[in-house]
Amino acid sequence: MPVPNPVAFTLFNIDIRWYGILIAIGIILATLLVYKRAPRHGIEAERSLDFILICVPVGILGARLYYVLFNWTYYGGDFYKIINIRGGGLAIHGGLIFGLLAAAILSKIWNYKLLDLLDLAMPPVALAQAIGRWGNYFNSEAHGGPTNLPWGILVDGQRVHPTFLYESLWCLLLFFLLSYVDSNRKFAGQVLLMYGILYSLERFFVEYLRTDSLMLFGIIKQAMVFSALVFVLCLVVYIILSRRSKRAGKIFYGSYSKYTGKFKQ
Repeated sequence: MPVPNPVAFTLFNIDIRWYGILIAIGIILATLLVYKRAPRHGIEAERSLDFILICVPVGILGARLYYVLFNWTYYGGDFYKIINIRGGGLAIHGGLIFGLLAAAILSKIWNYKLLDLLDLAMPPVALAQAIGRWGNYFNSEAHGGPTNLPWGILVDGQRVHPTFLYESLWCLLLFFLLSYVDSNRKFAGQVLLMYGILYSLERFFVEYLRTDSLMLFGIIKQAMVFSALVFVLCLVVYIILSRRSKRAGKIFYGSYSKYTGKFKQ
């Protein structure tokens, strides 16, 4: 892959970067998908836009705060550096945490089921990630170590792993898989938990390749720790809810056969 130009164009002496453009495209497409699919989850399409208008800015704020906190030695008390995100510096885990908290509060206020709301959101979130990751390519960031593979990208004259590409392709695959699961959902929270399991699995291994990771206590990559914890938590909850769903199905069909004789245990 060639060395990219991070600036798409200049408008009124302001550089408009690919990073921001790609994130905006991802958000717009995710919004359209949520709006279209909302009624299937018992959420009015117009109300879904209200959720997005609040959760997306809160998520971006969380992604920035998360990144800044783990890079405090660089940002210190420089307010301009902290708010300037045109050159990158968003951590997806922070965005997911803050976005989830915002959704939880809003679902309580507006009387919606949180798990239905999050199941609706996760496929579009995966698509937005698949698109937004290309912003890392244009910023020459979030890459891995040296490689001789033909798809390596040049950074500072050295060919390195395009970890952004690995994650982008995985998230695109995840989008299609989650969309299918969402259309055949067996229990509330299934899509959310599957996202947590599969994204955390990918992120754990891709993070191992990265050379610009946020560190925990200066000795371990925080994204690997976070991903491992989320993977285990989501897997355990998924198994529990899946078994409950199967038991509920057996009870339903057993009761149905008692009165109709059409189903037998």
